[in-house]
Amino acid sequence: MGPGCGKARRDSDISQGAGRAMTKEKLVYRGKSKDVYEIAGGKYAGKYRMVFTDRATGYIENGKPVFDPGRDIVVGEIPGKGAVACRFATYFFRLLKDRGIASHFIDSPAENEMIVEPALPIGMEEAAPEYAGSAPLANLEFTWRNNAQGSFWRRYSFVKPCGKLNCLIEAWTKGESDTLITFESLEDTGVLSRSEIAQVRALVKEVAEVVTADMASRGLHVIDGKFELGRLRDGDGRIVIIDEISPDVLRVCRGYSPDESGDCKIHPECISTRFEEGRRSISAKNQLSAEELRKVYVI
Repeated sequence: MGPGCGKARRDSDISQGAGRAMTKEKLVYRGKSKDVYEIAGGKYAGKYRMVFTDRATGYIENGKPVFDPGRDIVVGEIPGKGAVACRFATYFFRLLKDRGIASHFIDSPAENEMIVEPALPIGMEEAAPEYAGSAPLANLEFTWRNNAQGSFWRRYSFVKPCGKLNCLIEAWTKGESDTLITFESLEDTGVLSRSEIAQVRALVKEVAEVVTADMASRGLHVIDGKFELGRLRDGDGRIVIIDEISPDVLRVCRGYSPDESGDCKIHPECISTRFEEGRRSISAKNQLSAEELRKVYVI
């Protein structure tokens, strides 16, 4: 079960404490930044409680952690990060609901917790478990890119760093190290049908456009992001957005100034790259931290 979950409001301290004690006995998923518990009783019996932790991904540079939501390895903790991510997720899931876009979100009983509908992440059991090395497809995540940043530029270095992309969508398998997978592979192996792939791409683009427009209304620009999708366990099998929408899964910058082709005019002052021992890296000076984003949104 993947981390499909939402966030929003608050109950009494007593109910929070009782809920945590109850749900911690039924851990169903532990991810890089969130833990998910099954609720055994009470108002939300059978639903899931998603706890946003302060764990953060990134990379080590000169012996020190550099936090980057686009990376796959947990390199430390950022105090208060979980609560910030939860508040953002609540805000965006409610915004999507207002736009008629379904998700797994139900409520938010604490500042770093969301109650969500149980969802079945898109995946598949291994076809030949008797073979050494076989493994299931536990979950997928879908990146969408307005600009060539992060792993996209590292893979396709012939593209201008941070050059304009038209909400380019990619599929990735999740794990200790996320792996790019083609949509053709997902279809041919039976993970998704052709019509489901079209649905997935349309949904990711629709949500990305909502998030990008909302950020733009605050003078911010979304470089890229990643979403998780799944089928509600108690629903009709349709695919909805799950997990979160927060600084943990978005790269956002300020000062974006596109030219006539859509490329940012200030990228020479903002973007820096490095190529050492066959490895590429790229960073953006104007990329906002989670705390800077929180101050802009005042949530």
